[in-house]
Amino acid sequence: MQSYRTVYSALIAIICILLAIPATAQRNTDPERWEEAMARFDEQDRLSPPPENAIVLTGSSSIARWNEQSIKALAPLTVIPRGFGGSVMGDVLHHLDRVALRYNPRAILIYEGDNDTAFGIPEETIIDQLQQIIARVHQELPQTRIYILSVKPSVLREAIWPVAVGVNAKYKSIADKDPLVYYVDVATPFLKADGKVMTDIFVEDNLHLNDLGNLIWGSAIRAALMPHEARYE
Repeated sequence: MQSYRTVYSALIAIICILLAIPATAQRNTDPERWEEAMARFDEQDRLSPPPENAIVLTGSSSIARWNEQSIKALAPLTVIPRGFGGSVMGDVLHHLDRVALRYNPRAILIYEGDNDTAFGIPEETIIDQLQQIIARVHQELPQTRIYILSVKPSVLREAIWPVAVGVNAKYKSIADKDPLVYYVDVATPFLKADGKVMTDIFVEDNLHLNDLGNLIWGSAIRAALMPHEARYE
């Protein structure tokens, strides 16, 4: 009986890992798949032109699902929500003009790495793409600050959390060497004292944040932005 339970537990663990790490070969890697989302942003800009000198928020689903909430959560900071769920760092690089540069923002906040690590994209690729983003921003908007959010932990992707930790360390290293780049730790606030991720901060998929998770998330982001950005409002 004990042997059966051991085998059953092992099978469940394998299934969870497979769910958390989609096969890269099965993922649509063409950044043009986001054309519909970019067109929606174009239409939003046409109907309600966003202000210049604001803070652009872009990145994958943790930002995208927070798009509308972010305006209230970060007030009085002026933000332009441009998250597009399911994206990876290479998508932000490809669409950087349309999700960030064209707004002439004073700051750009990026959340990527969550899907990248889950899809098995190599760490060096993620970091290289981030460095290309930073280089373009520095070239075209030399005074613009860049905030890089750490990859957050989640119950669904707990098996690959060590990979994300390595990516986060590289993010911080980049920020430590560049006075216009800031590393924002949104991971630690989601961890319990024993280092395990909280289990009551997610919706049913155990990946995306519920109201409590978004409150913690927003508080960490706000705390990072306010010392540098409040003076410009």
